[in-house]
Amino acid sequence: MVFANFCLRPALSDLSPQLRLPLVEAVFGRFFNWVAGAVIVILLTGGFLLMKFGGAQATWPLHAMAGLGVVMMLIYGHIRFALFPRIRRAVQAQNWPDGARAVNAVRLLVMVNLVLGVVTIGAAVLSRGF
Repeated sequence: MVFANFCLRPALSDLSPQLRLPLVEAVFGRFFNWVAGAVIVILLTGGFLLMKFGGAQATWPLHAMAGLGVVMMLIYGHIRFALFPRIRRAVQAQNWPDGARAVNAVRLLVMVNLVLGVVTIGAAVLSRGF
């Protein structure tokens, strides 16, 4: 997420929409497959942690991590299954304004997920004391 927002996006701003949007589509198409794998691993390990440390009786930081993780996964799902297809359709139709709007919506949601990820790491750090 840091790479996409703070490295890739500024570099892409030098390109015209006709070059930028197909590149973004190709990058996201590959990246989202890796994210899907990470989501599966996070669900499995998070579920294991909750079961290991008491399920519903687990400490609040574990519940916070689980809840934030679910919110982040829902955001990813919206990006992957609602916004990314819009980007694909816009690239295929060469509708650069619609594609740019969808990419901007992805950018904003990725920033939200980045903040939630940092908060989740904070919850993980706090869980060590409980």
